Amino acid sequence: MTTTPTSLSDVYGAMRLDPSERQPTAAGRTQNRSGLKSLVKEWSDRAYFRHQLACMATNSPELIDDIGLTLKQVEAEIAKPFWRE
Repeated sequence: MTTTPTSLSDVYGAMRLDPSERQPTAAGRTQNRSGLKSLVKEWSDRAYFRHQLACMATNSPELIDDIGLTLKQVEAEIAKPFWRE
C-alpha cells in the first residue's frame, strides 16, 4: 500500500530523481569541494522543483488537489527562495 504525501517536503522527496545522491566523498577529495557541489545541486533541485510546482499550479491546478495540497501551501512553497528548505 502506498502512502499519500502529507506535506510539500514529502512531495519534493518523491519527485527527486535520485534520493541516494548524498554519498561519502571519495578518497583524495576535500570535504569543502564536495560540500559546495552538493549545496549547489540542492539549490538547483529546489529551484527546479518550485518552478515545476508553479507551472503545475498555473497550467493544471486540479493536479495540486490530486496530490493532496492546498493552493495556500503551494503559494507558500513557490514564494520561498531557493536557499530555503
